[in-house]
Amino acid sequence: MIALLAALAGTVGYGVGSILQALGARRARGPAVVAQPLYLAGLGCDGAAWVCSLLALRGLPLFAVQSLLAGSLAVTVVLARIFLGAVLRVRDGVAVAVVALSLAIVAVAAGAESAAAPPDGFRAAMLTALAVTAVLSLVAYLARRPFPLALLAGIAFSGAALGARGIEADDVRRLVADPAAWTILGFGLLGVLCYARALEAGAVGPVTAVLWVVEVVVPGLLGVLLLGDQLRPGWELPGAIAVAAAIIGCVVLATSPAQPDS
Repeated sequence: MIALLAALAGTVGYGVGSILQALGARRARGPAVVAQPLYLAGLGCDGAAWVCSLLALRGLPLFAVQSLLAGSLAVTVVLARIFLGAVLRVRDGVAVAVVALSLAIVAVAAGAESAAAPPDGFRAAMLTALAVTAVLSLVAYLARRPFPLALLAGIAFSGAALGARGIEADDVRRLVADPAAWTILGFGLLGVLCYARALEAGAVGPVTAVLWVVEVVVPGLLGVLLLGDQLRPGWELPGAIAVAAAIIGCVVLATSPAQPDS
């Protein structure tokens, strides 16, 4: 229950953060936006949401946490209607309802996080993946192509989620010495840089859609295949359908004109 509440808090935090950053960007332009109180509050919400997601990953499967976090797009669209005066399409309203229902099913269908230790070589594989992602991110950053950048941002954030899921340390000293903990920071930084660059070069909707699809699918599959994440017995088909429906709904919402450009 604590993990589920943390995931829901992260969902709301990311959604609120997007709106606050959009409001701040309306009141300041260029570098001045980093000193705008609303924009800073939005960044604070993002940071708090990220911490909540790490807590959620300690008790829920990756596919459940990532699906719930993707639901922040629905939160953003609803709040944009209230605070930004955004006009919602009929499909946006339907997508919000689909995402809400799908995430409720995912939450019910999710089994407990596997107690099994990560497989041998997990940390070495994470460090290798971090190095490869860093090289590809540098190439994509220089090329300034939005979709490869969005794809790499999704992979990087997926790596951060996998790193958080694979941490076994239970005290600060062991946590600092755990390579998985450092991969979280490395992947997180790459994700932020690639996503920001993708938004410079492309439209926010398609870029965000690619980001969240990758963030749900990649860590979700790897969590099942490598880390023993599972659905409750008898909920396999409803859970899989719910995850797919949530992804489709999030793609629709990501391309909604109600999504802020900031």
